Order: sequence, then structure tokens, then C-alpha cells
Amino acid sequence: MAELGAHLTTASAGDDRPSIFEVVAQDSLMAAVRPALRHLVKWFDEIYVLLDLLLQQHYLARCSASFSENFYSLKRIPIGDCRQQPLATAGLPKRQHWKSLLLLVLIPYLKGKLEKLVSSLREEDEYSIHPPSSSWKRFYRAFLAAYPFVNMTWEGWFLIQQLCYILGKAQHHSPILRLAGVCLVRLTLEDIEALEKKSAGATSSQTHSIKAQVQSAVRKALGGIAFSLSTGLSISMFFLQFLDWWYSSENQETIKSLTALPTPPPPVHLDHGAGSVLLPKLKTVCPLCRRIRVNATALSTSGFVFCYRCAYSYVKTHQRCPITGYATELQHLVKLYSPES
Repeated sequence: MAELGAHLTTASAGDDRPSIFEVVAQDSLMAAVRPALRHLVKWFDEIYVLLDLLLQQHYLARCSASFSENFYSLKRIPIGDCRQQPLATAGLPKRQHWKSLLLLVLIPYLKGKLEKLVSSLREEDEYSIHPPSSSWKRFYRAFLAAYPFVNMTWEGWFLIQQLCYILGKAQHHSPILRLAGVCLVRLTLEDIEALEKKSAGATSSQTHSIKAQVQSAVRKALGGIAFSLSTGLSISMFFLQFLDWWYSSENQETIKSLTALPTPPPPVHLDHGAGSVLLPKLKTVCPLCRRIRVNATALSTSGFVFCYRCAYSYVKTHQRCPITGYATELQHLVKLYSPES
């Protein structure tokens, strides 16, 4: 049994095919960086795409591999060259190079944007103020209903491809590599020597024309930025994975339960400062819009009652109760139902 499964983690001397654990680990490497950096950068998605584009372009041009693939000593070769492998310094053909670059950068970006859109639509659907017969609401409810099946099909496609790779029935562990027209192999000793020679030759070469000097300076600047990014990512990888765990939803639930405020007593003396909301004398009037309440909604953090629209808009903007200032989120809105309704 051990001999049967030994090929999963080890390879024979003449086999350059990486194991399933190596290819899955390099796939998850960049996926772990994204959520960790999200908490450090304000305009995360656009900045990350630009940095990722620069980083992947540098490694594809220099090593015929993405950053994470190079981290695990892998390289990309065209599908037709799996037997006679070109050196990593030779680079990929232009067609495979640009397809690889676009697929490496655009697919995670579009997938992240789609997940954010689905999350916001689910939040709006849960706390929606659209009329029930709204055509827009029907459309995005149909979209939300179809998304889990589309996502399950996408993930299932990847799982089937990985199973075929484990059984030796496929050259690719990921459909993305097949779309790019490449496959992954390990770096050989010749590849490592060629990469070292290329790096040494790039530092010693000198150009004489102004145009060549400008191009060389731009390439060096971009290469320096990419090298700084790759070095920083390599050094801080475990720290970023720790941040990913720290900001995970399960851990956040634990933190919230530990730091949750106790049930506050009714405020006897309210602070009527410049930023506070004065309570109306009539109990049926909303403290925010100063009109008779419509769709009465209470905040579970303070117990005060408002119009649903008023409470929803205020809490979504300020994340606190307008009367007491207690920290409040949208899930703390509680709809009140009278016997008549």
C-alpha cells in the first residue's frame, strides 16, 4: 500500500513531473497572500493586480514560471516540449507567455470581484429595502441562486483535473495550465546553472546607446521592484499566512464573542452634545427623521426604536447607535411586529 502511494510525494530520478503536493502548495501560496494583504492596503484589488502583473511578468520572462512556481523550483514548458525540455532561461513562446500572464493575473482578480459582488448582493437581499416585485431584485435573486451551482462546477472541474493528475491520466493538475498551453516540470541542474549565469551576465553587461541605456534602466527598475516584492513575499510568507488565519471568519467570531459588550442598562442621562440625537417626546416618532415610525425596527445593542430605512442607513454608514453611540452592525437591527400586522 505504501509503495502504491509513494509516487504522491516522491519521484524517480528520471521523472521531472512534480508531485500533487508541490503543485497544490504553489497554487495556494498566492491565494494565501491576497486575503492577508487585504487588511494592509486600502485600494487593495487594483493595487494588487498591478503588483501581481509586474511580479508574474518578471518571473515568466526570467524563469519561465510564476512567482509561486519558482518558489517551489518548478518551470513552465509548452505542451509539445514535455520530452525535450527547453531551459528555463529560454522563456516561453510569446503565445504561451501572454496567455499564462493573463490567466495568472485576471482569473484571481475576476473571481475575487465576483465573490465580493455576491457577498454584497446577499447582504442587500437580507436587509433589502426594494419592493418585493422589483425586477432588479428578481434578477439578482436568480443570480444568487445560480451562483453556488456555477461555483461548484468550477471547483469540481479543478478537483477532477487533480484526480486525473494523481492517477497519471493528465499532464496538468489545473485546467488553467491547459488553457495556457503549458505544463509544469521541476527545474534541472542545467536550469539552475543557466539562471545563475544569466543573472551574472545581466549585472556585468553594459550598453552604449541612449535608447538601450533607457530600456536597460527601465528593465532594471522593474526587475528591482519585482525582486523586492518576491524577496519580501518569500521572507514574510509565514507572517502573511498568520494574518490570513487571524482575520479568518471563524477566528473573528471568537474574538467578537470574547470582546462582546455586556447588555447595557437603559441610559438614564443622555449626553445631549452637538453630535447626539435628542429623543422626541412622542414615543411613536422616529428619533432620526422626526416622523411617525414606518416599519418599526429596534437596535438590539441599545433597545431604541426607529424607522427601518433610517436605522439601516445610519448603522450602515456609522456602525453605531444614533442615541447611545454603542457599536452596532446591520445584524443588530430587529424588526418589530405588532398584532395588527
